[in-house]
Amino acid sequence: MVEQKDSTTKSRTIFNDLDASEENFDSGITEVDSVCMSCFKNGRTKLMLTRIPFYRDVVISSFACDHCHYVNNGIESANRIQANGVRYKLIVSDPKDLNRELVKSDFALFKIPLVNFEIPEGTQKGYLTTIEGIIDRVITNLEADIELRKEIDPDSCVKIADFVQKMRDLKDFKLGNFEVILDDPSGDSFIENPIAPAKDPKMSVNFYKRTVEQNEMLGLNNDENIEDQIVEKTEKGEVDLRNEVVQFHNNCPNCNAICETNMKLTDIPYFKSVIIMCTVCDNCGIKSSEVKSGSGIEEKGVRYVLKLTDRSDLDRDVLKSDEASFEIPEIEFFMGPGTLGGKFTTIEGILKDAREQLSEKCPFAFTGGDSESKDKAGRMKECLDKLEMIQNGHLLNVTVIIDDASGNSYLQNIYAPDEDPNLKVEHYERSYEQNEMLGLNDINTENYKDQAQ
Repeated sequence: MVEQKDSTTKSRTIFNDLDASEENFDSGITEVDSVCMSCFKNGRTKLMLTRIPFYRDVVISSFACDHCHYVNNGIESANRIQANGVRYKLIVSDPKDLNRELVKSDFALFKIPLVNFEIPEGTQKGYLTTIEGIIDRVITNLEADIELRKEIDPDSCVKIADFVQKMRDLKDFKLGNFEVILDDPSGDSFIENPIAPAKDPKMSVNFYKRTVEQNEMLGLNNDENIEDQIVEKTEKGEVDLRNEVVQFHNNCPNCNAICETNMKLTDIPYFKSVIIMCTVCDNCGIKSSEVKSGSGIEEKGVRYVLKLTDRSDLDRDVLKSDEASFEIPEIEFFMGPGTLGGKFTTIEGILKDAREQLSEKCPFAFTGGDSESKDKAGRMKECLDKLEMIQNGHLLNVTVIIDDASGNSYLQNIYAPDEDPNLKVEHYERSYEQNEMLGLNDINTENYKDQAQ
């Protein structure tokens, strides 16, 4: 999704930018009395509403009790819940993988299948840590009050000690490589890719549609959304999307204020119908546009491979769906499915939006954060420079790959209806994992009435 902020309009927000300077150190911090859950006496909680650069608005809390010296910290997202859930699968095979930064929200499920360990959703507050940090936290919590456990239940204490040792062996790789799974239906969790923007061979990231049960857990309404209602009215002839621009109220993706969204159905030559939506917020000045397919998921996935040989290739029309990935192998650049949202633009437009996303909205500030390494910053700057050179037509003879498992993406053939010598289009059978991401494995379209009975 393209997001541009009008410089003449200031966003009215209670979330201030994160600032460690002395003059702003205490600004925006609220202190309240609260009960200590350890000794049940009064403690002190500090709350700070802040905006983390390149990430999102968060509420940081810090509790301390002067009586028993119990302390507890937490971080919660203050943004609207994401449109899709997200599932990360990471193979930890090197000590450096233990240092990957990780954001775990309140609703995230964390699993290490090798040792049958799981942190269920809703059992812990959200926090920012590393893979090693989660393992250390587990060991610390299990070893707490171990002497008391020995007196109450010696058998359980032995089992806990064995599991703690197993977690230590896991961290030291005495059990070999292991898999980490982070599944968050709210979409607010994150595992760092240390070689970004290149594709991480050790990690897979899948975005998925939430189930009814997951929406209920998040407190979301499961009634049909506005888009579904408009499509239903279109089928009944109450709304003519082809000849009319439909307007409806929606929440701003930036400040959550009520704003208007325009929607229209249009046809792409030699492809299919698509729905174009545009949102403009009068409160914060943000502008966003998104494209969705006007039809269902295709029988096969599609992969476009284009060789950029001339400056004019950058002007080719592109329809990129939510499920499509975008890759330029020559510069080790890869954007996975779910990045940037659905777009109807050009090759140049996608490159421009990718650069803006990496330089302005990239989590953990690959381009100037105070905690990043020089190697990471240098690698990201080099990639941004190469993207700009390709966007300006100064670096050609590179390959652009758009891979869409749903089959709803499109790359213009400027020689149509003849064959394009620089464009290769491949239709392929989806894998089980791709069907799972699209929610197709659980769909039954044959004899479902008989099974229901």
